[in-house]
Amino acid sequence: MHEQFLTVNRDIQIPADGLRFFYVRSSGPGGQNVNKVSSKAVLRWNPETSLSESVVLRFQKLFPRCWTNDGEIIITSQRTRNALKNKTDCLEKLCKMLQQAAKEPKFRIPTRPTKSSIQKRLQDKAMNAQKKQERKKIRCE
Repeated sequence: MHEQFLTVNRDIQIPADGLRFFYVRSSGPGGQNVNKVSSKAVLRWNPETSLSESVVLRFQKLFPRCWTNDGEIIITSQRTRNALKNKTDCLEKLCKMLQQAAKEPKFRIPTRPTKSSIQKRLQDKAMNAQKKQERKKIRCE
């Protein structure tokens, strides 16, 4: 049996059977059609089974509003009046979010200012202070 995958990048592939879709009535334009047709797509997925812990933690940090208390991700789409287009939109949103979470942040090496830059800054401060002192009125006593 051939199992289908949602390929995010070469490292992340999500089994399609782990993605659950529900269709509900959407808000917005559509007239009476809104009251009759369930075209809003809701994607529910538990990432713990197919993602590494570091990617899950970055995903939680980047997109905290998508998470439920049970550890599931919920993504919705109601851009169009077509349920299948909304489903593909949900999948595209999930892929973009996962690509963002998959990028490891660059490790920053803290640096110190050079001696010459410190000296230049102090000289500039002294010149500024002298300039302001010269602007003051001279008092004669």
